[in-house]
Amino acid sequence: MNACFSFWKAIDSKEKGTFIGYLAEQVGNDFKKQYPDINFGKFNSIGTYIQRVYEETNQTFIIIIDEYDVLVREQVSGEEFDNYLAFLISLFKNSGLKPAIALAYITGILPIIKDKIQSKLNTFKQYTMIDSGIFSGYIGFTSEEVKELCKKYGCSFTECKAWYDGYKLGEYEIYNPEAVMQAVQNKSFKSYWSSTSTYEIISDKLQMNFDGVRDDVITMLSGSKVDVDVGMYHNTMSDFKNKHDVFTFLIHLGYLAYDSQNEQCYIPNREIYQEWQRAICEDNNYSETNKIIEASKQLIKDTIAGNEDAVANALDVSHIHVASNRNYNNEDSLSSAIYLAFIYAINNYTIVKEMTAGKGFADIVYIPFKNNVPAMIVELKHNASPESALNQIKEKRYFDSLSKYSGNLLFVGISYDEKTKKHKCKIERFVK
Repeated sequence: MNACFSFWKAIDSKEKGTFIGYLAEQVGNDFKKQYPDINFGKFNSIGTYIQRVYEETNQTFIIIIDEYDVLVREQVSGEEFDNYLAFLISLFKNSGLKPAIALAYITGILPIIKDKIQSKLNTFKQYTMIDSGIFSGYIGFTSEEVKELCKKYGCSFTECKAWYDGYKLGEYEIYNPEAVMQAVQNKSFKSYWSSTSTYEIISDKLQMNFDGVRDDVITMLSGSKVDVDVGMYHNTMSDFKNKHDVFTFLIHLGYLAYDSQNEQCYIPNREIYQEWQRAICEDNNYSETNKIIEASKQLIKDTIAGNEDAVANALDVSHIHVASNRNYNNEDSLSSAIYLAFIYAINNYTIVKEMTAGKGFADIVYIPFKNNVPAMIVELKHNASPESALNQIKEKRYFDSLSKYSGNLLFVGISYDEKTKKHKCKIERFVK
C-alpha cells in the first residue's frame, strides 16, 4: 500500500530563509497525526520520517513536488539554494531511503540544473520541451483534441491552429491548453499568453545582446528557423553565456519552439509572435527592427492597393537586412527578404511556404483569416522578369490550391536582378 502526501506552501520573501525547515516541520506534523503509534523521536527531516514509517509498516511513499525549480527561478541566496539542494539529495540519493519511495515525480519549467544538481539527481528521467519522449502527446492539447473542441464550441479549427499551434513534439502538434480553452469558450482568438506570463521575459534576455541574437531574431520574425545548440545551456536563470543559452531558455518557457530533427528554433504561432512584437517595441536595441514591422504594415496596404513600385522598394530595403555580402544573391536570402518585408502579414494571414498547388509549388501563399484582406500568391524569379513570375502562377495554376477560398485574390510576381541588386514587382487581381 502506498501512502501519498501532497504538500505545497507559498513562501513569501520573509520566509525564504526558513523554507526547508518550515516544510519539514509541517510535513512532520502530518506524519505524527497519520501514524500516532510510531515514535518519531526528534527526527527533523522528511527523509527520516519516511524511513521510520517504512521500517515500522513496510509502507512505501509517492513524493510529488510541483515547480521544483521555483527557488532556482527566483534566484535565492547561495545558502538557501545549498539547503534546498541538500534537501533534494537527502530524498533522492539516499540508498537507505530508496526502498521506501515507490515513485518520485517532480515538475518544473526548467530541466534539472546541470552544474549543481544533475549529477546528484541523475536517477530521474527528464521529459522536456526539447526531448519529451513518451509524454509528447500529453504536454499540451493535440490537433485531434483541438478539432473536437472547436467542433463542440462552434469555432474555426483553422484559425485556432494559426493562433496556438506550432510546437512539434515527437509525432504530435501541440497546442497551449489554457489559450485554446479560453479562445473556444470566449469565441475570441487572441493572445492569452499574458494571463500566465509576460513578454518582459523576452525583453530581459534580448537586452543581453549576445553576438548573433539580433540577426537571428529578425530571421525568426520573418518566419524562418535558426540553428540552436540546446546542449550548451545549464538550465539556470543566470549563467547565460551566448545566444544558444538564451534561445534554449526561451524554448523551455514556450516563447520559442524546437525542431529537434534539424536542431533549430522558431516562433511557433501568432499568439507568441505578438509577445515577441511587444518585447521588441520595448527594447531600444531593436528600434530598427520595430521600424521594419511598422513599414511592413504599410507594405501590405501598398500590395493590396497595387502599388508595385512601393513593394519593389520595400524588398530592396528588406534584402539589406537579411543578407551579407557573401550570400546576398542566393535563393535563401531572396526568400528571407520577402518574409521579412511582409512580416506583419502574420497578423492577418496564415502563411504557407512552398505550398503544393496546381502543377507545382507556389513560393509563398498568404491565406487571410480576416475577411477584409485578399489572399495573395507570391512567386519569386531570380534574374528574370516579374511578368514571368506572374505567368508561372497562371500557367501552373497555383490558384487551384485556393479552390475553396471565395474572396479576392492577388497574384504578386517579384523578380531580383543580381547585377543591379534591385527588385521589381507586378501585381494582378484574379477574379474567379
